[in-house]
Amino acid sequence: MIENNLANREAELAHNIAQVRAHIAEAAERAGRSPHEITLVAVSKTKPLELVEAAYRLGITDFGENRVQEALQKIAAFHPQGIRWHMIGHVQSNKATKVAPAFDWVQSVDSLHVAQALDRYAAQRETRLPVLLEVNIAGEESKEGTTPAQLPALVRQMLTLSHLEVQGLMTVAPQVENPEEVRWVFRALRLLREQLHNELPGLAMPHLSMGMTDDYQIAIEEGATIVRVGRAIFGERERVVK
Repeated sequence: MIENNLANREAELAHNIAQVRAHIAEAAERAGRSPHEITLVAVSKTKPLELVEAAYRLGITDFGENRVQEALQKIAAFHPQGIRWHMIGHVQSNKATKVAPAFDWVQSVDSLHVAQALDRYAAQRETRLPVLLEVNIAGEESKEGTTPAQLPALVRQMLTLSHLEVQGLMTVAPQVENPEEVRWVFRALRLLREQLHNELPGLAMPHLSMGMTDDYQIAIEEGATIVRVGRAIFGERERVVK
């Protein structure tokens, strides 16, 4: 019975992944882009390791987690060749010692203090850690992220940290019924990156991580290179038993 249940869940997972990839390709085509430009990060927070392993077997190589302790257990148990674990939740500086060595990417850096902590621990391991700067475009009090006004100064400061690779920007759009209502958020992030490129010649920040289950197609149309999709792949969020 258990084997049948796992087989059914894997079949459902395969269907969901195929559907998400099809939607990515459609959105990319509408924008005159190649779907190969876009990285799909499967948001696996609260999901059991068996589903992560199944998704990997189905071709998913990038997984996003936002709870450090939960993620560390998964990463320790499952880190095959080619997999990349992304930290997408808020990083506290006192957790940097655990985040820096475990994750392949940190998408949610929003202060110099956190960046310096990550850089310090990456230096101890003699590695360079790819990071994205989280920007609170919509100014929501419930969301983390630096402000658009603070971003240029933060970028300049982070470029002095030799063990971090500033790969681009990340944002989380407000939850709305009609995803068209948040198109401006994604456009604003893209324009912010263009502004930074104009102000800092030679700056290379190729990535825009934006768009989740409800709005990733709009985000792709506005230039997303990374989308973070959980519910459309794994189904509704499962409660974590502590």
